[in-house]
Amino acid sequence: MPLRAVRPTWQGHLRLSLVTCPVALYPATTETETVRFNLINPSTNNRIRMKTVDAGTGEEVSRGDLVKGYQIAKNEYVLLEKDELDAVKLESTRIIDIEKFVPRESIDRLYWDVPYHLLPDGKTGTEAFAVIREAMQQKKMVAIGRLVMSTRERICALEIEEGGLLLTTLSTAEEVRHVRELDAPDLPKADPRMLDIAGKIIEQQAGDFDPAEFKDRYEDALRALIQQKAKGRPVRPTFEAERNEKVVDLMEALRKSLGETGQKPRAPSRRKAGAGRKRAA
Repeated sequence: MPLRAVRPTWQGHLRLSLVTCPVALYPATTETETVRFNLINPSTNNRIRMKTVDAGTGEEVSRGDLVKGYQIAKNEYVLLEKDELDAVKLESTRIIDIEKFVPRESIDRLYWDVPYHLLPDGKTGTEAFAVIREAMQQKKMVAIGRLVMSTRERICALEIEEGGLLLTTLSTAEEVRHVRELDAPDLPKADPRMLDIAGKIIEQQAGDFDPAEFKDRYEDALRALIQQKAKGRPVRPTFEAERNEKVVDLMEALRKSLGETGQKPRAPSRRKAGAGRKRAA
């Protein structure tokens, strides 16, 4: 599907100091192909409709009578009315305000969140967009800005991509959990012999990343299951789960992996085998 056929998620202006241009934000990922289920009553083949029920009395409550609450203690909530929530809601200014420029490598990958394509919105302002984009390309910098999406202010990073800019929302410092906060065990120093074999396995499996090589096997299995059921065919397992065997001898496991990874190497001649043993000694 052409990108222009996709509805923009957000429309507004990109601003750098006194320079502004109209832009549109398009989602860079989609979940439209994901299998989604409905809850069905098998006796009637009808969909199930959920009701809002008071957990204490069991009585049904109209959705129009509900308010939002924040739990501060067990069974104790601060209730908030709609007008109170509206009072603190951020009004969208429809402006992506660039505040600073940073090297891309200075942004920890933990902070990168959801990607979007940022393109000029119509022919008006394409020159200003091109100037901002080309200046960023020359300086090899990433722009950091803010925008309001769904009443929430988001920090975002803008970087060069073919034909436009790639805008990625960033998590805040409060949302990110660093590994130093976890109770991770101390790692031992690797055995040089094991390290050598592991390095050879990496070399055998090295290559360029091609996303087409990696399919969602669960999603494919779900679709196959649905097709079989729709045609009235008996359901058969599509693949068997891999056995999680306990590793007893790490060195032996590495050696077996080296032989099974990629193309199996030819059996070495006696001379080469002897030379190999001499190097390992």
